[in-house]
Amino acid sequence: MSEQLFLDEPFRTLWAGRDPFVAVEALEGEVFRELEARRTLRTVVAGRGYFVKIHRGVGWREIAKNLVSLRLPVLGAGNEWKAIERLTKAGVDTMRAAAYGERGANPARQHSFIVTEELAPTVSLEDFCANWPADPPALDFKRALLARVAEMARRMHGAGVNHRDFYICHFLLHLDPAPSVETLKLSLIDLHRAQVRATTPRRWRDKDLASIYFSALSIGLTRHDVLRFLRGYFADDLCAILAREGRLLRALASKAERLQQRYRRKYAPGTSA
Repeated sequence: MSEQLFLDEPFRTLWAGRDPFVAVEALEGEVFRELEARRTLRTVVAGRGYFVKIHRGVGWREIAKNLVSLRLPVLGAGNEWKAIERLTKAGVDTMRAAAYGERGANPARQHSFIVTEELAPTVSLEDFCANWPADPPALDFKRALLARVAEMARRMHGAGVNHRDFYICHFLLHLDPAPSVETLKLSLIDLHRAQVRATTPRRWRDKDLASIYFSALSIGLTRHDVLRFLRGYFADDLCAILAREGRLLRALASKAERLQQRYRRKYAPGTSA
């Protein structure tokens, strides 16, 4: 039977002499998702918070449905494990894995899990920036935040990782110490759909950029802010970026508009989510 296992403290001690794949199923706490094939919860071990994601195999029917829809199925916790490792090496702040396991060669019935340390105290950028249109932040702080997100995106794609859910809600702003230009720290989370390759295909890079652009449309960014982000992401002179990436930028704006229209249709009054 194919098996991978990593245990750090406190789980190395907690599960000593036990089957980790059985022990992880016994963890209790606040459940965020409970499906036949997947369970997500927050638990506390030795006074510290952890997030647990358990995958029990999606079945061949679900795999086929995803492939027919031209979507890559998420088979287990391996995506998140590999993405965390690659991002950490690339200098992108993200979660820290305390435990990981994968068992079974059959992708439809694979049992896997990942346990990550809770990042606290933090707030998502979506929540932190929600009032910006009415109450704009200090200019130097906004610029520092844009620069940090752009740098993280550049490093992520440069490391061969694309997120597939690259929205500002998946950036956590650390609150201790209080965020400032000097103390600013962001962590990228929710990597279960991430893809890891030697290099990031341009198609998937562009999908990530369109997603983050869409997710930031409501926080009051100006055209200058967007251009500042692009300059940070491409690490080049703005004129050169516009000349080289003009076609891309038009495509990003178009994709973001389509995403926004889809969002409006999905969450329009009277529509069941």
